Amino acid sequence: MKLYFPHNHYDVQYRRQVFPLLKAFIKEKDFTDAERILVYGVSNQDFLIVDTIDASDVVILPMSWNYYVGTKKIFLAYELIDKAEQAGKLVWSINNGDFGIKLPYFKNLVVFRQSGYVSNNQLGHTGFPSIINDYVKKNKIEDTFLNSKYSIQPIVGFCGLANGSILNSAKDKLKQVLRNLRYELGYSAIEPQRVLSTNYLRASLLKRLESNKAVSPLFIKRKQYRAGITKNKEVHKTTIEFYNNILDSQYVLCVRGAGNFSVRYYETLMMGRIPLYVHTDGYLPLSDIINWKEHVVWVDYKDRHHIAEILLNFHQELDQDSLIGMFKKNRKLWEEKLTLGGFFESYKRRVKRNL
Repeated sequence: MKLYFPHNHYDVQYRRQVFPLLKAFIKEKDFTDAERILVYGVSNQDFLIVDTIDASDVVILPMSWNYYVGTKKIFLAYELIDKAEQAGKLVWSINNGDFGIKLPYFKNLVVFRQSGYVSNNQLGHTGFPSIINDYVKKNKIEDTFLNSKYSIQPIVGFCGLANGSILNSAKDKLKQVLRNLRYELGYSAIEPQRVLSTNYLRASLLKRLESNKAVSPLFIKRKQYRAGITKNKEVHKTTIEFYNNILDSQYVLCVRGAGNFSVRYYETLMMGRIPLYVHTDGYLPLSDIINWKEHVVWVDYKDRHHIAEILLNFHQELDQDSLIGMFKKNRKLWEEKLTLGGFFESYKRRVKRNL
């Protein structure tokens, strides 16, 4: 697939806001293709950067919508979309962050995003996975990590921030009300969000699971995000505890954070375990080709009070072979479709069909 992007849009000071696929092609020191494949899982044999819009299959908006709005360069984004439309080209873009930026509709624009609400029916918006490093390969974990003994009681893991304080819940909701008010008054482009304390939500779900004697809970509750660790996070003992908690579990509670998505959801799939997923109207990637209910224990938000019963009903349908089968299926799904290379390879096939 041939990709075009205007190099003058790239701002090295905002590397984190670069369109994810372009990070494999925009570096201060150019990668060899072998290095690109090793680090990002993509090759210039699959994605070739060209110099003109006319020569491309897809045009990429190089920086996130958050960047264009935040730096008051939104006109650059609109100009590129207009040029691409005149050339009959599709534009790929990314809406980053916990909340996302409110955008007008463009018929030739795809907006990849993690946050947001599906029921808002925003045309052109589609789910994008949290891109994470492969902890299994990086730490040379043996293949036996996918082997776990079936138990009568489902083992549910969780390691993270959970605060059941009513006062803290009220503070969280007030912050969201104020953010929404800034949008309504025209001071912010951040999309309005549901007024909800996700800290309290997590804590209440954990409490429900703990209170059911047929469930085996394996919970590590933190009082701060990542236990307050800000440096050397990848090698800190809390990170090791986090992944060990997943490995020691059969299921992992995955529920939204500040934004309406869960990074833990993808970490669980990467580790070959089963998300106990509370669906809060969020986007999931490639939902037209992935039947997500075949990979997770699906709990609609309205049914959250019955989370333990839903889990138990699901678990009782499994045995040793089918449990391990799900572990392997989820690890394979992550490798093939939820890594950077895997996701865009899947999306590339869709575009090719429409060219």
